[in-house]
Amino acid sequence: MAALMFPATPPVTLAVAGSDARIPVHRVYCAGQNYVAHAREMGGDPDKQELFFFDKPADSVVPVPNGGCAVPYPIGTEALSQEIELVLVIGKEGENIAEAQALDHIFGYAAAIDLTRRDIQSRLKKMSLAYDMAKAFDNCAPVAEIQPAARIGHPSRGRIWIAVNGKILQDSDISDLIYSVPRIVAKLSSYVRLRPGDVVYTGTPSGIGVIKRGDVLEGGVDGVGTIKITIS
Repeated sequence: MAALMFPATPPVTLAVAGSDARIPVHRVYCAGQNYVAHAREMGGDPDKQELFFFDKPADSVVPVPNGGCAVPYPIGTEALSQEIELVLVIGKEGENIAEAQALDHIFGYAAAIDLTRRDIQSRLKKMSLAYDMAKAFDNCAPVAEIQPAARIGHPSRGRIWIAVNGKILQDSDISDLIYSVPRIVAKLSSYVRLRPGDVVYTGTPSGIGVIKRGDVLEGGVDGVGTIKITIS
């Protein structure tokens, strides 16, 4: 085996509830504008909303312990915003997965936050340019510990919420997803071969705001878990 020119970056791993084992993150995919009210909030029409995806780097994931942790404010923005999300983790690989079999490929679920540089996103969208740098940057994907589906099942309804400094900004139900979890898995697998350790963000409700250094974000998904971070 050839020597590496630079040291390989170790994988980011996520904690599994009730286990000492951890999940190595393979890839991170995100479904965009997948709640009715949020699609309208972003200027879209939920009745015409197509299921689309964007990526985040695997090493942008921040494993968040139960007691919470600090997440640094990113460079290059003056309008950082929070998006609370239900994420799923793939446990069985596959491509062109039928919607009826999609849940068989999910290992578990967690509460997570999609941090977004909203000013960059808005500016690039107005110019019809790709807005990767609004979504894909260091520490932009905090994820709480993974709850195995074998323990909690496959949630299809339950409150999803987030508070900033104790004030609720987003408050909805995962039953309000435009495209369900099975549909997300099936559609995504028509583009790429899903592999164990893939983390899939399923979308965020309306109520996105602007957050600053020192803000404490605490949110969760009923039946799945909570997540707490402080912007440092």
